[in-house]
Amino acid sequence: MLRLLKLIIFLALVAFIGLTGYAYLGDMTPDRAEISEPVELNVVK
Repeated sequence: MLRLLKLIIFLALVAFIGLTGYAYLGDMTPDRAEISEPVELNVVK
């Protein structure tokens, strides 16, 4: 039973380290693109 608990704790620790490493080292920058669209305003004079 103790071996199973150690295995679960070890796997949780490895998963946490992997997730932290991916968050810091993964390429999560968004793609940028300039978008321009004409706007027609209904202005009454």
